Amino acid sequence: MLATTYRRPYKVRATHVPDPVIEHPGDAIVRVTRSCICGSDLHLYHGLVPDTRVGSIFGHEFTGIVQEVGTSVRNLKVGDHVLVPFNIACGACFYCQRGLYSNCDNSNPQATAVGGIFGYSHTAGGYDGGQAEYVRVPFADIGPTVIPPDIHIEDAVLLTDVVPTGYQAAEMGDIKENDTVLVFGAGPIGLLAARCAWLMGAGRVIVVDQVEYRLDFAARFAQCETIDFRSVGDMAVHIKKITDGLGADVCVDAVGAEADGSMLQRLTGVQLKLQAGAATALHWAINCVRKGGRVSIVGVYGPTFNAVPIGNALNKGLTLRMNQANVKRHLPRLIEHVRAGRLKPREIITHRVPLQEVDEAYHLFSAKKDHCIKVMLIPPGAESTATAH
Repeated sequence: MLATTYRRPYKVRATHVPDPVIEHPGDAIVRVTRSCICGSDLHLYHGLVPDTRVGSIFGHEFTGIVQEVGTSVRNLKVGDHVLVPFNIACGACFYCQRGLYSNCDNSNPQATAVGGIFGYSHTAGGYDGGQAEYVRVPFADIGPTVIPPDIHIEDAVLLTDVVPTGYQAAEMGDIKENDTVLVFGAGPIGLLAARCAWLMGAGRVIVVDQVEYRLDFAARFAQCETIDFRSVGDMAVHIKKITDGLGADVCVDAVGAEADGSMLQRLTGVQLKLQAGAATALHWAINCVRKGGRVSIVGVYGPTFNAVPIGNALNKGLTLRMNQANVKRHLPRLIEHVRAGRLKPREIITHRVPLQEVDEAYHLFSAKKDHCIKVMLIPPGAESTATAH
């Protein structure tokens, strides 16, 4: 089969690799119909995620048609068209039983934090990903969800990660009616976090970025205010000026490890790797939120040290909440939001690229060329599924 494989930093390629096979009675083999490149895939692409090995198959956002099931699978059958959450969950451990599917103990038993994730290095379990023609899906009775016939396939593929992550970012902010919500990052996650903030009663939503076309897109898609951080001096001072001297009620870090905006953070976090990424957005979030406010973190950072102003958070009495999205828990409500037209995820897809051209797709997304917001990959032979839903 054809699959996206890692060669070295800034180099991936569509190569032929062996087809996956059933390894456990609870597995399913899925023929991929759509997959996407996620912003967190760029951390892999840039060589910033530990234990990303040559030949690793990327991709954790995908839909597909079930081709084969293991002998113990009961909830899926051959021919089902499914969306597959990015986090791999057993459904039975301490964490899964509490809806914390992203922290599953059994899908990544060697880790102390994150559960298994498709196509996200051996740090996240070493599972092959879905930017391929076929993928093995473990615990197939738990994660995969049959796509309802009235949900468009392009909405469905975004329900595997981007929409639940944006929704959970807003949810973790515990948004109250008329709150001011400040979102750092106008990438796909930030866009969905801003859009979902309105669903939770926000009275004002502001998105911060530095790329003009992304800010323009955010203003249209999320119906929000925007700030180009290059145009302000001290971010915290600026936010207080526009919020009656208080600061935002809720700040969302939807950027993570590769934030711009601080030369020192870029030097120590991205270039010298003395900390687990450039925590500029997290600094801004802590310093821009009001006293007693809430900070929600969904931007991806590495597992090692980060220099963050935890003293400021303590003295301001902040609530900090963070996690990978627990996709399965959010899906029923998000499917209803999509059905009702309150969310239209596929509007963020700007580029649809054949899997064979994945190297160019990664370059396009990474370099922010051609006004790229979100790239969807189409495997060979899957074009006809575009109108299946």
